This record gives sequence, C-alpha cells and structure tokens, in this order.
Amino acid sequence: MKTLESRIGALKTKFDESLAGATDAGALEELRNEFLSRKRGRVTLLFEELKSLPPEEKRSFGRLVNELKAHVQKNLAVSLKGSIRIKSGAKGKLTVIEDDADRDQVDLTLPGETLPWGAPHPVMLFLEEIERIFETMGFSVAEGPEIETDYYNFEALNFPPHHPARDDWDTLYLGENLLLRTHTSPMQVRVMEKHKPPIRIIVPGKVYRREAIDPTHLPMFYQVEGLLVDEGVTFAHLKGTLDLFLKRLLGDKIGTRFRPSFFPFTEPSAEVDISCLICSGRDQACPVCGGTGWKELLGAGMINPQVLKNVNIDPERYSGWAFGLGIERAAMFCYQIADMRTFYENDLRFTRQFFLK
Repeated sequence: MKTLESRIGALKTKFDESLAGATDAGALEELRNEFLSRKRGRVTLLFEELKSLPPEEKRSFGRLVNELKAHVQKNLAVSLKGSIRIKSGAKGKLTVIEDDADRDQVDLTLPGETLPWGAPHPVMLFLEEIERIFETMGFSVAEGPEIETDYYNFEALNFPPHHPARDDWDTLYLGENLLLRTHTSPMQVRVMEKHKPPIRIIVPGKVYRREAIDPTHLPMFYQVEGLLVDEGVTFAHLKGTLDLFLKRLLGDKIGTRFRPSFFPFTEPSAEVDISCLICSGRDQACPVCGGTGWKELLGAGMINPQVLKNVNIDPERYSGWAFGLGIERAAMFCYQIADMRTFYENDLRFTRQFFLK
C-alpha cells in the first residue's frame, strides 16, 4: 500500500512541477491530456489498476486517486482561467485574443440587455374598453359557459327544433344535446331565470361557428352581448344606446344606420352598419366593405315576447332589447386593420404595436 501511496505522491509532485513550467494554454492542454486523458491519462490508468486490487485496499487507494484527480482538475482550471489565448492571424502573425479572466468581468459602461415586457392582446384591450363604456352607463358584466346545451343556445331563445333559422349559425355539436355556443345570447336566458327586471348586462366571451375563413370571418371569435329589460323600454332606447356606444368606441365621426332584419329572439330586429373607417367608401376594392362604404357590425332588436315568457317575465309589463357585437370585427375598424386573421397569427411585430395604447 505504501508503494501505491508513494507512486501517487510522486505523480502529484510531477504534476505541480509541470504546471509551474507551463507558459501558455497549449502546454496546459498537453498537461491535462497527460493526466486526465480518457485512454492513457495517468489518473485514468490508476483507476484501471484499482480494479485488480484486493477489496481491503480498494477503499484507501480509491480515496488517494480521487484526491489526485481533484487536485489536477482544480489547479488546471485556475491556470487555464488566467492564461492568455493565442491564435494564428493573417499572414502567420500571432494575435492575442483576450485574457479569459477578463471575459468574466462585466463592463458596466455597456448598455443593458432589454427584456421586452408582455402586453395585453389587442382583442383584450378592445374588450376592456367596451366593458368600461357600458359600465359607465350602468351595465354589469356577466360570463357564461362556452359549452352550452341545445336548450339555452336555441330553444329558450325561440329556436324550436328543426327551425330553419338554426342553419344560419353553422353550429359545432359535441353530442346530441351539447354544443359549442354560437353566440353569447344563452346568458340572456340564464340571467333572466335568476334575476327579475330591471336587468342591464353585457356578456363578453368566445363563440364558435363553422365559418369559412376570410378577412372578416373566423371559426372562433369574441362576441359581446348586451341585454336590457325594464318597464317602458322602446326601440328608441336601443338606437340611442348603440349610437352613443359606437361613437364612444370608434369616434364621434362614425356614421351608423339600422336595416330591418330577422332574429328569432328579437322582434323587431335590425342589422346595424357603420361607415367604413378603412376606405370611407372611396376604394372599390376595399377587402372590408367591398367599396360600399358601409360594414355590418352588429345585430340588435327588441326581445321577442316569447323569450320573456320562457323565463317567466311578463311581456305585458316588461320589454327589453338585446344586441350582439363581434369584437374582432369592431377592433378592425378602431385599429385600422384590414384582415381579422392578423389578430391570431402570433406575430410579435403586430401585437407589440399596442403596448403603449
């Protein structure tokens, strides 16, 4: 055992002498290979020799070999860190690159690395603005499930089974009675079932339809539903509220018009158009308005008396109105965006434009 101890001691002395004589990184690399090379390194060969020792000697010998290995690694690391790296430059000239010790120091005169902050998605920013406007008018915000039953999505809203009006919604069914909601209108029923008039709510959320994708249509989009039920509510209240809302949202210069339409859950019903903010009717090839100068933005109308009966509200005493607005479509006008698909392409160059808005 003493012979092994003396051999390891001699190797340690040899390493220290060789390390003291190493003047550059090349010499240090040679010394590292001599002692730590995987195949013929002096320390590696000692570990191979350890396998043939009797069990009673392996523990002591292994400890000595590990101490030698740690001594070699530690001193090589310190020496390599402080060495000057040299390479051959153009025309065979030697060029000093840098001192590795200096590489670890921080130059406090350099500008710091900027880490970009996250920002709300423009659709969320627009939704928050809609909520703020209606909250100032006395409305509350309600939320409901995205997976609905056929009853709440259709039947309670005056869509009887097999009614042809259901075809307009291109519904995505999950089973016989479950579906992805096609509008946020089911919350009209859910709220009126639990609360009696007066009721003033808006319902924001995602809706799903089997739509063909184009600049103004997506199979998943955000919608906000508005509902007001009270005594003496008329279509004039609906028109005045929506006109004020759209001017606050899109600017005082926005033009609006109401066109007769049909929805099973409202009567009378209307489509509400706004003047095109993209081209103002001057571009016949406008991808948003098609050159007409107007773009349908939302649907609205007076609540059908049958819907009120379905939730046990007396239609002889109470009346109300409702509307549904596609948030992305409205945001396109507000932010001057010509293609709805831009909102969901995950292009940071696009979303970061709204950081300071």
